Amino acid sequence: MSEKIINALYVVATPIGNLGDITHRALDILRNVNVVAAEDTRMTKSLLAHFGIGAKLIAVHEHNERHAADGIVKLLSEGQSTALVTDAGTPAVSDPGAQVVAAVRAAGFTVIPIPGASALVAAISASGEGEHGFLFHGFLPVKEGDRRRQLESLKESPYAIVLYESPHRVIDSVTTIAAVMGDSRELVICRELTKKFETIVRLKLSEAVPWLESDDNNQRGEFVLILSNPSVGASLEPEMAQTQLLERTLSILLTELPLKQAVGLAVKLTGEKKNRVYAKALSLTIKAAG
Repeated sequence: MSEKIINALYVVATPIGNLGDITHRALDILRNVNVVAAEDTRMTKSLLAHFGIGAKLIAVHEHNERHAADGIVKLLSEGQSTALVTDAGTPAVSDPGAQVVAAVRAAGFTVIPIPGASALVAAISASGEGEHGFLFHGFLPVKEGDRRRQLESLKESPYAIVLYESPHRVIDSVTTIAAVMGDSRELVICRELTKKFETIVRLKLSEAVPWLESDDNNQRGEFVLILSNPSVGASLEPEMAQTQLLERTLSILLTELPLKQAVGLAVKLTGEKKNRVYAKALSLTIKAAG
């Protein structure tokens, strides 16, 4: 059953790559509104044609958004329902649309979100960084100095930080991220999400630029960069240090004592649980024998 269209601005999410990700509701809205306001009318016309939709299109992009917002308010005042779409994903999220939404709300008209694909949500869901909260910052500035200053302001954030980046700036941005944030954190690089060459890799910050430079294909497409939660890396470091201490202690004791005695003494020296120490001692013994 088709949704009843009212005189409102529908903020419609469209696929970020795979056309199968568009929702039935989005298609229903796009078929039945009076006007579709698009970031790139040529791209949206192609998308709509794929689904057999012949809608009236107007352009709303970063260079005309303020003027276009007034035009959309005028359309709504004339009773013409309007859908707002961006090139890919959800409008007004580091894409044109926020000024339009604000103007429409200020004029007293209803804004209705039609949820769907989002590069931000897709990347977070596949990164393992969504459990403890995250900060979405969008695109970093183009100029190195401005970029560094923004990253410095984010350095003390206790959350994972999510950034968007374009292919021609990704190396510069990741270089600055590594310089400001240091090597203790990790970076999840998400490239070409939902597309044929989708890539999601998790690297130490020190490894990120070499990975990007190792293959020209690694620099292609649109990027979501997720800087790991600082507490995750910090919590792993003591655990790794404790494991290394246990291994060193057992390695010394096993060269001088039988297994049972080495385990008992290692428990006293390290404070580790006996079961863990015994399992590690067995592993070292087998490794040495092999």
